[in-house]
Amino acid sequence: MSKKQKKVKAERTPTKHQLSKWQRHRRTNRIIIIAASVFLAGILGYVGHGYYNGAIKPFREIVINVNDTSFNMGYYVDMLDAQTKDLQPNEFYAELVASRIEQAELIRQGANDLGIHVEKGEVSEKIKDNKLPTSKIYQDMVTVELLADRLLDYFGSQLPDKMEQVNVRLMLVEGREVANNVLSQLEAGGDFATLLEEFSPDPQAGGDLGWVPEEFLPSIIADTIPDTESGEIKIIYDNSLTKNVGYWLIKVTDKDEEKGIYAHVMLLGSEEEAEELKARLDDGEDFAQLAKQYSQHESKDTGGDLGWIKEGDLGSKAFDEVAFNLELNKVSSPVKDNVSTQGGHWVVEVLDKGEQELSEKVKQTLEREDFDDWFSMQEEISTVDNYLDEAKMSWAVLKVLQRR
Repeated sequence: MSKKQKKVKAERTPTKHQLSKWQRHRRTNRIIIIAASVFLAGILGYVGHGYYNGAIKPFREIVINVNDTSFNMGYYVDMLDAQTKDLQPNEFYAELVASRIEQAELIRQGANDLGIHVEKGEVSEKIKDNKLPTSKIYQDMVTVELLADRLLDYFGSQLPDKMEQVNVRLMLVEGREVANNVLSQLEAGGDFATLLEEFSPDPQAGGDLGWVPEEFLPSIIADTIPDTESGEIKIIYDNSLTKNVGYWLIKVTDKDEEKGIYAHVMLLGSEEEAEELKARLDDGEDFAQLAKQYSQHESKDTGGDLGWIKEGDLGSKAFDEVAFNLELNKVSSPVKDNVSTQGGHWVVEVLDKGEQELSEKVKQTLEREDFDDWFSMQEEISTVDNYLDEAKMSWAVLKVLQRR
């Protein structure tokens, strides 16, 4: 190798000073890179943490526990969305859906304890037949629907083929006088259905019930069945029932073009009672005292004193037509009105008694009663925790609305 070549090679070899300088430079670059990486990681971590807290964490929060099964906010929002698909979600539906989640899980767990299950294929088939989405939410809804049907079938299978029953017809009437009239006409061969339409303020409350277990009847009627012979008709007073008819007695003590009328009222449960009290008032008894004792209107505590009222204040056309044309200080004749009052008389006709096969309608009713009793027991023996407050339900409603 020539001297010139050796010299060039020697010149390209870094000195210790150059090496030291380069090493310091590389260390500085590494420190800058590490610092930048740490800073960038911090920024990404901060952004990720904020995203997690704002967009992920709330949906993972447990909002309902049913025994050992938990439901998070994400599930709740999905269920709220699914069950209000054609509705406007609000706080009412938010609370309703929470209850449905609890009930559905109680049904699922209770059915499992009875060995009642639904196969996935059945769920898929029903979802397909009804053209529903295949998400877990819809699978759960269809599953609990099928389980409820299986449970009803199960309770139906536990029923006997025959039970002691009574073949009965019922009619609700307002007063004893009307009941006696109906009884006389029935004993003379009158048609029950015709009399029902003519005299009952609520024909749907009675009618020809056919063969039914005694437990299907109002308790006050069922208690009399053992002492009632086949073919016998009884009249039973029931102060617990509500009927859609009442009678006003009205007295107006002052009138004013601006204020309207100053009215005193009584609301009675039957025309018979109203007529009796009208006679007592005509004989000089005190309106306020009788109102406190007999009236079913909320004004009874003030002796029936309504104060100044104008047409429409009571929401009754029948009342207004009489009250605003009534002579001062005169008590009206009974004014019949479509208003709710307590108490009435049952006309009960027992056609026959004995052991009979259960009709399909009776079986379905008994199945439902047994199911309801079973479900009530599930609620009693279960631990249900609902952590949804008003703020969380409002947040869930907002998330559903944002999806749409």
